[in-house]
Order: sequence, then C-alpha cells, then structure tokens
Amino acid sequence: MRFYILLAFAALSFSVPARAQSELGDGFAGALRGCEEWILNPASWTDGPEPFLSAVGLGGKMGLVDRVEDINLPPKNLRRGNYYWRINSAMNAGYILVVSDQIPMCHITGGGSTDLQPVVESELSSPDLARRWELLKTVSKSGMNSTTYRSREEKSLSIVISRAKGAWPD
Repeated sequence: MRFYILLAFAALSFSVPARAQSELGDGFAGALRGCEEWILNPASWTDGPEPFLSAVGLGGKMGLVDRVEDINLPPKNLRRGNYYWRINSAMNAGYILVVSDQIPMCHITGGGSTDLQPVVESELSSPDLARRWELLKTVSKSGMNSTTYRSREEKSLSIVISRAKGAWPD
C-alpha cells in the first residue's frame, strides 16, 4: 500500500525575526513528526489524542479543531475520516495538519503573516530530516519547487513538499 503525505504552503511576505523563525521551524518539524506518528504508529491516537500530542512534542501550540478553510483541505480523494490539527507557531503564522483515520495520509499547509519559504527550506536541509527522509527528486514549475522524499523507516511512505522557489521580496 502506498502512503501519502502532501504539503503545500501559502505564505505572505513579511520579514521574520530570528525567534519567530525558530518557532516556525519547530512548528514545521512538529507537523512532519505528526505525519509520521499518525501513519506509522496508529496506536498513538486510537485511544485518544494525548499519546499522539506527546509524540509530536509541540505542547499547547498544537490543538484539534473542528474545521479548516478550504485552502487547507487535502485533494478531494483524500477527504475521508479527516482530523484537523492547528499548529500555532508564531503570533500570526503556523500550520494545519490534516490526517485521516481511514486512509494512510496527511496534508500540511502553512500560512499567516510571514513568508514560510525560508523556514521550510532551512528545515529541509536539516540533518534530522535527512536521517528520516531520503531525497528522491525536485521538480520546478511556475515559481514552485516540489521535492519528493521517501521515508527511510517505511519505504512505501513518500512525501511531497512544495514551496516557493525563493523567499518573497520584502
């Protein structure tokens, strides 16, 4: 069976202080851990959210919400049994993690009052990500880079991370 993790980022252009960049990076890294935990360790959420939230490690910055904006929803064929997790990484920016209890998938979007591209790019070059994910390819189209990775733990788990080719000008 093929697993899916889809990520897309909507970001606005503003400069980001170093502390906020760190918080945004922690949020993105937590969202990725959430994807991995949800798909690879269903026991962490089958009896309630506490073990899952503990494994993600974002504390009170992550919470379950009833619904999200349409832009944060996964493709229509992946909208079954969805749960929506909001990750408040900075004052006006963060991520939405959408997971399913029916199909092995997750979908992350990000946005807010900051340009998330530099933060995501920094996390993608981290040794921690390289230990968990093998880079397969990057495709560039219409101002966007989409990079495909494969899980080193579960070879059938792939991830596509899409982001702007560069930081937005100030």
